[in-house]
Amino acid sequence: MTTQPPVRTFHPRRGRMGARQRDAIERLWDRYARTVPDGAGPALDLPELFGRVAPVVLEIGSGAGEATVAQATAAPERDWLAVEVHTPGIAQLLAALEATGLGNVRVVRADALELLRHRLAPDSLAAIHVYFPDPWPKARHHKRRIIQPAHAALLASRLRPGGLLHCATDWPEYAAAMLDALGAEELLENTVDGYAPRPAYRPVTRFEQRALHAGRPIADLVFRRR
Repeated sequence: MTTQPPVRTFHPRRGRMGARQRDAIERLWDRYARTVPDGAGPALDLPELFGRVAPVVLEIGSGAGEATVAQATAAPERDWLAVEVHTPGIAQLLAALEATGLGNVRVVRADALELLRHRLAPDSLAAIHVYFPDPWPKARHHKRRIIQPAHAALLASRLRPGGLLHCATDWPEYAAAMLDALGAEELLENTVDGYAPRPAYRPVTRFEQRALHAGRPIADLVFRRR
């Protein structure tokens, strides 16, 4: 019996790294980062990973870490687990962590869904942030979207009761699909009627600035685990 490979929610592309990025990976990986392979394995020991017991926020698709660094700086009482698959972005985030001296961020190179399924325990997260995920606009690619009915229960189950799932997108059709998917999940309740105002803790990144400049509306969705 053959096992089907997981459906990826990201483009498995490679990016070129400059000398500074390669240096960041070589020097800082053991301090801030680790790779988590697909499939079953022991759950991450979050207190051991961060060196303390604190509420943990999972940042899915952290990119170069602009939002992660800003939020972790503003909330030092929380720990931030940044999940990314693209090494150049991870390198930039590692360099930023060294430059700022932040001690409450760790980076995991992993497929976020595989991490949630196999390496994060139920009720273990204070919040999950999914900011501007790939909208996969073509209908035949909708199965690759990270926010969809098939994944809503998994995301909700990893939140502790009262924990928040916060999504943001600049793609109106995807925003509507997110609202439907999360609204139908019995473990979640919307914190507002429809879309939420942008919470003050979510910074406006350069990506969002470009979207606003191009006239694309931004939708925030903030759901609470029951």
